[in-house]
Amino acid sequence: MNIETITLGAGCFWCVENIFSRIKGVQAVVSGYADGDLTNPTYEQVSTGLTNYAEVIQLTFDREQLSIEQVLTVFFAIHDPTTLNRQGDDIGSQYRSTILVHNEEQNITAIRKLAQLASDNTFKNPIVTSIKKVNNFYSAESYHQDYFENNPNNRYCQLVVAKKIQKFLTEFSHLLEVSA
Repeated sequence: MNIETITLGAGCFWCVENIFSRIKGVQAVVSGYADGDLTNPTYEQVSTGLTNYAEVIQLTFDREQLSIEQVLTVFFAIHDPTTLNRQGDDIGSQYRSTILVHNEEQNITAIRKLAQLASDNTFKNPIVTSIKKVNNFYSAESYHQDYFENNPNNRYCQLVVAKKIQKFLTEFSHLLEVSA
């Protein structure tokens, strides 16, 4: 196995975590906070938008089954990378679109992916996704891990998360982990 980790911010981590956990080759998905200023931030602190942290997922995957290009293709398909500090009704810098790379190959691949999407005019508006080296990652509280799986009837999950998951399932069925 060729294991790699990347950290991604694409709005509320509940949506992003659930989607990436369904993909073959994914070893682990941890909801958390990254790129901020405090030590051991809490959800309550991050949700103020004053800590510089983003809600993110840290994704560990097997590169023999899933390429970094495929990871980034899914990333850009499951959120709007053209809205600054916002995803739908979730507003604040904690919901920013960000790719936090763990090595130079990821950095180069992310820069190329952004350039390709821009040249292809994939989005009507300019992409505002930041690409930076990962900084200060902390796991979110345990109740945020596997949130959609544990709270499928939560109103936000029904109105927002479930719709994003359905879009993913329709567009990326070829990447799904096959159940035994």
